[in-house]
Amino acid sequence: MTAIATPTANTTWMWRGHQINYQTAGDTGAPVLLIHGFGASVGHWRKNIPVLAENCRCYAIDLIGFGASAKPTPGAEIEYTFETWAAQVVDFCREIIGTPTILVGNSIGCIVALQAAVTNPEFVTGVALLNCSLRLLHDRKLAQMPLYRRWGAPVLQSILTIPAIGNFFFKQLAQRKVVRNILLQAYHRPEAVSEELIDILMAPAADAGAADVFLKFTAYSWGPLPEDLLPQLSCPAIAIWGAADPWEPIALGRELMDVSTIDEFIELPDVGHCPQDEAPELVNPVLSNWIGKLIEN
Repeated sequence: MTAIATPTANTTWMWRGHQINYQTAGDTGAPVLLIHGFGASVGHWRKNIPVLAENCRCYAIDLIGFGASAKPTPGAEIEYTFETWAAQVVDFCREIIGTPTILVGNSIGCIVALQAAVTNPEFVTGVALLNCSLRLLHDRKLAQMPLYRRWGAPVLQSILTIPAIGNFFFKQLAQRKVVRNILLQAYHRPEAVSEELIDILMAPAADAGAADVFLKFTAYSWGPLPEDLLPQLSCPAIAIWGAADPWEPIALGRELMDVSTIDEFIELPDVGHCPQDEAPELVNPVLSNWIGKLIEN
């Protein structure tokens, strides 16, 4: 029986003068980098790292602005865009992993993975997308919506840029009861919304700069859409989708992923937005089998 690989404690990597947090496990096999979604961190992969590390060199990274990574001032020190996060991922593959890497993302982490694979294909050997963000509040998508919906989101985004209002909103949001309720919307299985998960998501909210990063991203309604990036992929790719996701509807996901660059679309019934955490017993075998086939080829 293969021993279960235990992730390392949080490790720090300096990137462009900022501390970046990551974890790693496994000594042999293909390198795999796990990229979390909005407001999450390496802890969102705690149920996946030990299993994947049985046969892979597994890494999980906190994108700058999230988790235990630095949260420099938006605009003044850094731009929080998918191009920035993709550059972080590519540099991590170059400097820490040292070889082309398989990228696995959840939600906005999928956009980061796609952007990295498109801009620097020499560093990416495969991409797995778990409930990819559809970016439904993107300017180009809002322009196609009815007038009442087209104006609602920009008005709210504008209001939240007022510091007093934005910080008050963030403080109200960063409370255990509120976080639990949001998770109960995103997850189909209520038993998966544990106190441990809430702790993981709440801890970074106390960091200096966390509110600024959160508010900056809520106003981020431009940049790449997944439909822009998917046709440009030059590496193997699969999509895994929790069918009960209330935020990224599977019907839209299936339509989005119906392109020649996606090799397979895998539906997970009765699973929500974060399948890697909610249903690791379903996700881990799919990822392990897919990674195994990549290695064989």
